[in-house]
Amino acid sequence: MGNNNILKKVAQFDERLFLTLFNCNSPKWLKKMAFGLSKSGDGGLYLVICAGVWWLSKNELYQLLPIAIMLGFIIERPIYFLAKKYFARIRPCDCLVTNAYIVPSDKFSLPSGHSAAAFLVAIILCHFFPQYVWLFLGWAGGVAISRVVLGVHYPADIIIGALIGSSCGLFALALVVPA
Repeated sequence: MGNNNILKKVAQFDERLFLTLFNCNSPKWLKKMAFGLSKSGDGGLYLVICAGVWWLSKNELYQLLPIAIMLGFIIERPIYFLAKKYFARIRPCDCLVTNAYIVPSDKFSLPSGHSAAAFLVAIILCHFFPQYVWLFLGWAGGVAISRVVLGVHYPADIIIGALIGSSCGLFALALVVPA
């Protein structure tokens, strides 16, 4: 009974936080920025990064970056799909508000796949280019928050997605990069 109460309170807090971040009266520039950040997490950028590093780098260590990203996705995608199916959390745009700014690719929200993917890639990029850690993590955070601002995820969805992606990125690095 106590755990159920705690989960209910967490869900209520998550809904209130969503309604604070998803605001129909948000300035147009914020919606455009959120849309751009969200689009950058659709997957095409990841292919460009992998191809660019593989093509341009002569350093054998940097050649491991695309391998780490691919392995990270091989680990992350099944976890993501199983979690989506298991939790089956209805998206906020389908039950809390009716005016999301984008059409989601599926009907469930937990975890956020965009957040998972962005943090997976950011963690791996941080390992190879530590001087840009704040840029990569800032971008990944922006992708994640954009999903709430656009109305398709609750804050908990993006946090759990970020944790899944970060963990898979770290695990892929541990498997690919020599100690």
